[in-house]
Parts: sequence; C-alpha cells; structure tokens
Amino acid sequence: MSGHEGPEAHRLSVYPAGALFAVLDLARTYVRTMEGRVTFWSTGAERLYGWTRDEAEGRLAHDLLRTHLSILGEAPHAAVLHDGEWCGELRQRRRDGTQVVVSSHWVALRAPGGPASHVMEINTDVTVLESTRARVVEQEAQLRSILETMPDAAIVIDERGMIRSFSAAAERTFGYSAKEVLGQNVDLLMPSPYREQHDAYIDHYLRTGERRIIGVGRVVTGQRKDGSTVPLELAVGEVQVSGRRLFVGFARDLTERQRSAQRLQELHDDLARVARICEIGQMSAAVADELNQPLAAIANYMEAGRELLARSRIEAPGILELFEKASAQSLRAGEIIRGLRELLERHRTSRRPEAINKVVEDASALALVGAKECNIRVQFRLNPDLPPVDIDRVQIQQVVLNLVRNAMEAMRDGDKRVLTIGTARLGHLVEVSVRDTGPGLPDEVAAQIFQPFVTTKENGLGIGLSICRTIIDAHGGAIRSARTPMGETVFAFTLPIAGRPNEAP
Repeated sequence: MSGHEGPEAHRLSVYPAGALFAVLDLARTYVRTMEGRVTFWSTGAERLYGWTRDEAEGRLAHDLLRTHLSILGEAPHAAVLHDGEWCGELRQRRRDGTQVVVSSHWVALRAPGGPASHVMEINTDVTVLESTRARVVEQEAQLRSILETMPDAAIVIDERGMIRSFSAAAERTFGYSAKEVLGQNVDLLMPSPYREQHDAYIDHYLRTGERRIIGVGRVVTGQRKDGSTVPLELAVGEVQVSGRRLFVGFARDLTERQRSAQRLQELHDDLARVARICEIGQMSAAVADELNQPLAAIANYMEAGRELLARSRIEAPGILELFEKASAQSLRAGEIIRGLRELLERHRTSRRPEAINKVVEDASALALVGAKECNIRVQFRLNPDLPPVDIDRVQIQQVVLNLVRNAMEAMRDGDKRVLTIGTARLGHLVEVSVRDTGPGLPDEVAAQIFQPFVTTKENGLGIGLSICRTIIDAHGGAIRSARTPMGETVFAFTLPIAGRPNEAP
C-alpha cells in the first residue's frame, strides 16, 4: 500500500489494493457510501454510464443513475446490511439519458471489526439480453394470444404424448380446463380403442419416421370430459424447440358442420318432395286440359251411336247396353279429371310469417353447391330491414333453388360468370331477384318462358318455371324475367308482406 499515497490512497483506503484495484478499475464498478455518495468510479463505469470519474465522484449515485426504485425498493439495502451482499437486476440511466439494464452485485465494505461503511456495486450490462428476452416474451405472448383466439382447438404435446399447451378453444371443445390436462397424456381426449393405441402410434413414428397423421388432415373422434364424443377434423404438425420435438394438433369441431349438412339434406329432401308434387300437379293439370275434350267427344259419339241403333230398330240389346256402359265410363273419367283439377285449384299451402332473407340463404346454400368449381362469383345483396312475408317456406325455397340453378347453368359456357342474389322492398311487397351474366333468353322463348313445356335446355321438360309461376301466383305474388341494359338476365318474384292484403304492385 506504500505506493498509493495522496488522494488516491485516501479514496481507496477501505478497498483492496494493488492488482485487485486494477481489476476493479477496469470492471464496471463503483463504490458509494451508505448514504449513496460515490467515492470510487472505475474506468469500466465510465464506459458503461458515460460520466467521467471526475464528474461522478462526490455525487449521489441516485442523481447520476436514477436507479429504478420500483425494482430496487428497500430489499437490496436491507440485504446488504443483513447479509453483506445482494444480487439482482436493475434499470439505470446513462449520461445521454438512455436506459441500461444491469445485472448487479452489491457487496458491503467495512473495516475489520467495524460496521459497513461503503457499498461496492459490480454491474454487468444485460440490456441486449433483456431486450432479447423482452422480444421473446412478447413473441410468446403473441403466439399465446393467437392460440387463445383461434376458433380451432390447439394442443401441443411432447414426444411422450404429454400435453404441454391447451388453448381456450380446446377447453370449449373438450370441456377440460388447461390446468386439468397439462402434464396429462393426450389419450385422455380419445375414446377407446384409440386411447390404448395412441402411444404406440407415437413410438412407431419416432422409430420409423413413417407419418400417418402428421402433415395430413383427417377426421377423427374425440372424447369430452363428460364422456360424450365429438367429431373432429385433425391436422398435426411437428416442430423443434430448443432441441425438443413437439407435436402441435389443430382440431376443428365438426358437430355444427354435420348438423348443417343434415339440415341441408333435410332441405334437399323437402324441396325434392315439393318439386315432385308440383310437377305431378302441373302435369295433371296439363293432362286434364288435354283429355277432357276427347273424353267428352267419346261420350258424345257413344250417345249418338246408341241413338242411331235405337232408330234403326235393329234387335241388338247387347250392343245398346255396351254403348250405354262405354258412354257412362267416359263421362265418369271426365268427372274424375275435373275433380282432380278442382282439387289442385283448391289446394292451399301451409303458410306462416318467415324472414325472406333466411329463406333465400338456406335455399342458396343448397343451390350453390358446385358454384366455386364452376368459377362462378356469387354476390348477395340482401336488404337487412325487410318485414316478414306470409309464405310456405319450402315452396318458396323451391322457387329460389330453381332460379339459382337455372342461372348457374346459363353461365356454364360464359367467360364472365357473376351471380347476384338480392332482396328488396317494393311498397307492400318484398322482391327476390336472381341476376346472371349468361347469354340471355331468345326473344321467342322469353315471351312464353313461364308456359308449360317451354324450355331452352336440351333435355329439359319445360315445367320448372311453370311450377315457379304456379307457386308464386298461389302466394299472391308475381314472377317476371327481364334483360338489363348491361345484357344480364334477371328473374324476380314478389311476395306480399305478412298481414297486408294482396294488392296489385
């Protein structure tokens, strides 16, 4: 110590000397009194904080560094007094005002047998590490947020099949909370016999690398907490995290999709039944019109023949009796056909107030099957403020289905394929329109398109639009076709608003 005289020796009188002092000077170290006044400021501290030794020594450390008190608190001071040292992480300020994060080690300095008089702080700059850690935490939070907001269940498992992550959607799908399943084998979510086989699947993949589910989506069955099963569309991916292999499964609950498919099938069956009934009715009406006249003529001819035989005074009682029976049967056939027509004319649909937009959407969902594959762009322009209409829902859906399918077929060979389905209010009526960019109707067909047996289709019967008109007429509405200035074809029909008397539009 004899080589250190003057102010330097006084400043370091309580510190180690010689080579140790040189090390401390290079390190990011400073010494302060218990009251916080700096008595030693190393070269390393100058580089870390920006203040020179002359600027720092003699000043309060807090004035220089603004050590973050919310982190510092009273615990470090108490620990130094009680234990002689403290380690932790602090946020401090450099001379240029920027913030620095340091890993700090405090050591109490004291004379032999005396109380602590100074504190030496050895600080390591971990700002970059802290920034990196903050980014990692942020990325983890973002990933967790994404997983938590995903509509599909997300489940992460390790190589042993143990659950490491369980998203909010997974909780809703399976009925378990994340706390209940974390650390549990994922076979908890499977019914037998898949539960007993799952570990063998993982072991087989780890040994052979043969993929059976990984990277390939497929439909499986899951088991909820209450023991019920749920149909799932499962996709599994593999990731490497810190040298560990993890498997991420995304499971989509197909329950609603299957219900929708069932509802569509039921709607399809209802529409098919109504279509058959309407077709039979249309054909019956047409046949009745055609048969009534020849049957009446047959009856007249038979009656005339019987009278001629009677006048000729030919003794042929058997022939007269046959004439009378044939005439009676032809009249009976005519009465049957007239009765059928009257029955069809008297038929009333089962109606109730319905939201027309919902009716149109349900029918369109069935009619538009295959639209994407045909490169048809579909636009819905549905007025959200329409009042209910008094209709037979299935019959009106049959009309919409027919118009939409006709429009799709009309655009089959076109370059531009845009289908627009809309609803609007026209006074006391609601209008439904179907617009397509097909070639349009020939003039000779357009004038009688709603007549029976008129069609532009090569193999069509020509009764679909006739049935549509019959249904709309029976509802007190009207159906029409038109061509827009842009060359588009529009089919539209109107329906009276529920509770309003039918009036001419």
